[in-house]
Amino acid sequence: MTRPNLSWLTARPIAHRGRHDASQGVIENSISAARAAIAAGFGVECDVQLTADSELVVFHDETLERLTDGAGAVAKHSAGEMRRLKLRGGTDAIPSFSEFLGAIGGRTPIVVEIKSAFNGDTTAAQRTAEALARYDGPVAVESFDPDQIAFLRARAAALGIAHRPLGIVGEAHYSQEDWPQLSTAQRAELTHFLHYKRTLPDFLSWRVRDLPHAIPLLLRDAVRIPVTAWTVRSPEMAARAREWADQIVFEGFAP
Repeated sequence: MTRPNLSWLTARPIAHRGRHDASQGVIENSISAARAAIAAGFGVECDVQLTADSELVVFHDETLERLTDGAGAVAKHSAGEMRRLKLRGGTDAIPSFSEFLGAIGGRTPIVVEIKSAFNGDTTAAQRTAEALARYDGPVAVESFDPDQIAFLRARAAALGIAHRPLGIVGEAHYSQEDWPQLSTAQRAELTHFLHYKRTLPDFLSWRVRDLPHAIPLLLRDAVRIPVTAWTVRSPEMAARAREWADQIVFEGFAP
């Protein structure tokens, strides 16, 4: 397998959910946050998930309460209902993925994290690929869920995204408390990176608090794939990340 050149992915720090600052009315995963990252010369990380009518919106939480005046699960609302909701503390509406891509327009690298219920449904991966096949700009796709990445890996050429890097987001531990949706088998697969042969990630994004760790060390030094570290929230954390990773995914300070 030929590895893609990912120098563009590690060339600059990546703003976690855009360069958001709620005190200034710039809310995470908003178009305003993406534009702020572009203005500062950073890449943009964003989250995408499915609505009730199988469209993609840029939004992190499974439910609406923390960031909007809406209620309930994102998956229970249509794309139209989602786009009518304002992000609390700012003036942005929740963007569709196509709107978000259009606002960035290739001006900075994007790292797209596919959110998942770990239930085997790969519709979000399919919709992500469809959008990115029409996009002209540097984009990488990642997920905690190996099923999403394995689906894209197996069908990349047919979906028109063979040139798009695919990555895994990972951490050292998947506790029942933090990951109640995982089965015992899924927990073991994630903990021990047993999905490697079917995901074949082009890059890894690893939890900064879990560095150093054998998995990112081996992938970076033996397999020679780049590692980014999330979520870095201070210069001290950045220094730790740069010892063990190739780039940081940051928020809350200016790296």
